[in-house]
Amino acid sequence: HRDLHSFPTRRSSDLLLTLSYLALTGYDALALRHLRVHVPYRLTALASFTSYAVSFTLGFPLVTGGAVRYWIYGPAGLSPGKVASLTVVAGITFWLGMGFIVGVGFLFDATAIGGINHFHALANQAIGVAILAALAAYLIWVAHVRRTRRPLVLNFVPPGPLLTLGQMTLGVIDVCSAAGALYVLLPKGHGLGFLTFSALYSFAAMLGIASHAPGGLGVFEATMIDGVGGSSEPLLASLLLFRAIYYAAPFILAMALLGAYEAGRRWRSLREALAASSLDDED
Repeated sequence: HRDLHSFPTRRSSDLLLTLSYLALTGYDALALRHLRVHVPYRLTALASFTSYAVSFTLGFPLVTGGAVRYWIYGPAGLSPGKVASLTVVAGITFWLGMGFIVGVGFLFDATAIGGINHFHALANQAIGVAILAALAAYLIWVAHVRRTRRPLVLNFVPPGPLLTLGQMTLGVIDVCSAAGALYVLLPKGHGLGFLTFSALYSFAAMLGIASHAPGGLGVFEATMIDGVGGSSEPLLASLLLFRAIYYAAPFILAMALLGAYEAGRRWRSLREALAASSLDDED
């Protein structure tokens, strides 16, 4: 399958995946802004990239992603409660982006979506309207909570409407970039427009997360193969390549970065201990 491994295609996919992971760093940045905690961006980027690379591969994002974040943010002064709130806010950002894409896809590309789910175009449009209405209701609700300043659970207060719109925008950029990275890897002749494909990608990702399988393995691929249609072998090759560059490669890099971060932290602790020991000897 020559087109799949062509250099321009791979380069476009890599650039889109880089944009997706850059948007993911914004998830943590917005959450920290909401929590009114200042953390240097380099640390935010490290915590965000590694937590998502690990949770995407291992599954259970609230547990795996939260553990990685606490490993990095804990020494920076964030309490377990703050890290838990940050993880929840970042997760909400992800779901807002996917929900918006699915809603828009069902509303404005209902006929093409109907070719996948076999629903009438009007039914798909009704689903799209319902999803977008739910997002609008969520915006109204967070505005009300913001005015009352009433915590929900364990003193957690969701972001206000402006930050929520920022979350939705970042989520759309992230999901569209990831979907675009797979879209350019698809075999030619699939016949799906990008909006339809993005909605399909978001739905497949939702099913993968709900399955709790590591990285949605199997569930995501089966949904995409059924939705795109056509010859399954070239499509499966595209999906495997996408999984390698979106899941496996970042996971390996994240493990290396976490190892280097921990080694650097231990080295600094050792130097500080040696320096303190030297001062004690001089006294």
